[in-house]
Amino acid sequence: MPEVAVKDPEMQREREKSFRDLLSELASMSAALVRDEIALARQEVAERIESLKLPLIAIAAASVLGLVSLMALAGAAVGGLSPVIGPALASLCIGVGLAIIAGAVFAFGVRRLKTNLRPEKTIRTLKEDQEWLKQKK
Repeated sequence: MPEVAVKDPEMQREREKSFRDLLSELASMSAALVRDEIALARQEVAERIESLKLPLIAIAAASVLGLVSLMALAGAAVGGLSPVIGPALASLCIGVGLAIIAGAVFAFGVRRLKTNLRPEKTIRTLKEDQEWLKQKK
């Protein structure tokens, strides 16, 4: 759309000034929007991490109790096998068996631990903002 020529220089300056004001306002609003989106992302990640605290504490407590009970059971198993195959070989067999079980449980835990910490809400609002800006062009 062609721009209408303005003959009055004062009116032209006023028009340019208001355009500059609009550009300045757009820049400051864009910066504020980016700051708000970053704050939203931080809050969302912090909420997800906070929601993991209680389950992780429970897992840690259960792990300590499980380790103590496993040591007691291992001692009992070594004591029971010692008369049959000797104390050294009984300790070795129980230790290797427990190491294999521990490795399998560790591998299972690592596969299941993939928690999504991505700030989904923030990503969604950024995509909405991007679409809005594309429509304004």
